[in-house]
Amino acid sequence: MNLISKILLPDNILLDTESTSKKRVFERVGLLFENNQQIGRSQVFDSLFAREKLGSTGLGQGVAIPHGRIAKLRDATAAFVKTSHPIPFDSPDGLPVNLIFVLLVPERATDLHLQILGELAQMFSDAQFRNLLLARDDSAGIHQLFNDWNSAT
Repeated sequence: MNLISKILLPDNILLDTESTSKKRVFERVGLLFENNQQIGRSQVFDSLFAREKLGSTGLGQGVAIPHGRIAKLRDATAAFVKTSHPIPFDSPDGLPVNLIFVLLVPERATDLHLQILGELAQMFSDAQFRNLLLARDDSAGIHQLFNDWNSAT
């Protein structure tokens, strides 16, 4: 089992046909966290945008990993958004993104935060994994891909 499978709940996978901007994705994710984990949507939105102001969390190759710290959050949690249409994200390669992994961590979770970001970077640098995510159009199948990633090692 990888770190990601421990923090990504099946209900936190969003197949998004509506969002056309980073702002709209953050609003939708805020609502998702509010409904599923009672984390205030404005707190999520503000935390993600504060981090984006430091520099884009777009990795390139159609992937972004927006992340933020949340006061009083006890454990790291995540959501995954696959958009129907790629959206601008100021990625280093200039390409829009449609695979967005949102990570929320407690204010003081530095080591775990870095371990999770490292694992995400490994996952999304794998072209085959990205292609499998792009090919799936069901939340359960996408969740299973995250669970199965790197299970052979």
